Amino acid sequence: MKKTKKLSALLSIFLVFAMLFSNASVFASDSEETDVDIEDGAETEAPIYDTTVSLDVRLDLDAKAAILMEAKTGTVLYEQNADAALPPASVTKIMTLLLTMEAIEAGAFNFDTVVTASEHASSIGGSQIYLEAGEQLTVRDMIKSVVVASANDVATALAELVSGSEELFVARMNERAKELGMANTTFENPTGLDDNTVNHLTSARDIAIMSRELMKHKEIFEFTKIWQDTIRDGAFTLTNTNRMIRYYSGCTGLKTGSTSKALYCISSTAERDGLELIAVILGSSTRDNRNKSAAKLLDYGFANYAYVHFDNAVLDPIKVSFGTKNSVPVGYGSFGTVCAKGDAKNLSYVLELPEKLAAPVAKGDVVGKVHYMSGDKEIGTLDIYALDTVEKITFSQIFGRILRKYFFV
Repeated sequence: MKKTKKLSALLSIFLVFAMLFSNASVFASDSEETDVDIEDGAETEAPIYDTTVSLDVRLDLDAKAAILMEAKTGTVLYEQNADAALPPASVTKIMTLLLTMEAIEAGAFNFDTVVTASEHASSIGGSQIYLEAGEQLTVRDMIKSVVVASANDVATALAELVSGSEELFVARMNERAKELGMANTTFENPTGLDDNTVNHLTSARDIAIMSRELMKHKEIFEFTKIWQDTIRDGAFTLTNTNRMIRYYSGCTGLKTGSTSKALYCISSTAERDGLELIAVILGSSTRDNRNKSAAKLLDYGFANYAYVHFDNAVLDPIKVSFGTKNSVPVGYGSFGTVCAKGDAKNLSYVLELPEKLAAPVAKGDVVGKVHYMSGDKEIGTLDIYALDTVEKITFSQIFGRILRKYFFV
C-alpha cells in the first residue's frame, strides 16, 4: 500500500511537470535582485549617419581655411578649404598639450611634478617665459605657461618630460595624429615655430579633430579660461594670447598662433546651452580679423544649431522563457546629436524589442534597438542590452521546485 502511494506521488509529479513544462517560466524565481548597470552621464558612441550638417551658406571670412565643428559629436557645421595643408604656428601646441594630458592620465607624472629645464629647452626662442637651464617649475605652471603665454621654451621642456627628447616627442606627435585620423598633418616640432621647418603642416579639419580630443581632458579648461595669472611666485605675469576669452560670450579656449609664414591662426572653443563648438581659422591677415572670423563662425553655429540630449534608460523587464528568473531588465545608454534649431522639437525615438526572450540570456547581450528619428529620417541608433544574466533552468531545478511547490508548502 505504501509503495502504491509513493508511485502515485511520483506519477503526479511527472504529470504536473509534463503539463507545466510548456510554460517553464512558472518555475522561475522572481525573488533574486537584478544587477542593473547603465552608466549615467557618459555619451554613448552611436553610429554617425551624417557628420556634416550644412545650411548651404557662405560666410565672409578672412581665412585661407576654416571649419566649424560641434565638439561632442564631431559634426561639421561649416567648412572652407578645410583639408588644405597649411602651417599652423603655435596652434601646434594643441597636440603638445594633448600628449601631456594623456601622459598625466596614464600616471607618468602629475600636475605637481617638478620639472628641471634643459639647456635645449631654455634656448628656444619666439614667445617664451625665458626659462633658464636648470630652472624648476611644476607641470601645472608649465601647462599654464604654454596655454596662456604660448611659451615655446616650456612646450619644449614638456616634450622632453613626456618622451625623453624633442625628437622622440615629435615622432609621437605624428603617430598620435595618424591614430586620430589627421590625414593632412606632419609635425616637425612641438612649438609651431616654422623658420627652419620644411613640412610642418596641418589642416583646419585636423586641428578641429585634435582640439576635440584635447577637450575630453576637462582639466585643460582650468588653464584655457585664464585671462591673467602669474608664475614664479607672482614674479612673472602671464596674459592670454586668446583675446576672445575676454570678449566672446561662452568662450572656453583654446589656442592661438601666428608667424610670418602661417599668418594668424586660432582654434577657438565656446559653449552655450549645451552646444560646444570648435572654430578653426588658418591664415588670417591680422589678429583682429582672425578673431572676428572665429567669432563669425561661432555666431553662425549658435544662431542656427542646437544640441539635443536623450538620457540613458532602464526599461520594463522582458519576459524570459525556460529561465531561472521570470524576466530580465534591459536598458540603453545616452545619446546626443546636433541639428538645425528648427528641427530640435521634431526629434523622437522608437524602441525595437521582442515580447519574450529564451534563456539563457547573458548580461550585455543585445536584445533590441532604439532608433532616433528626425521626422521620418533615422539619425542614430543604439543597442538595448540585457542588464542581468538569466541562466537556462535545468531539469533538476524544475523537479526540485515542483516538489517544493506541490508537496512541501
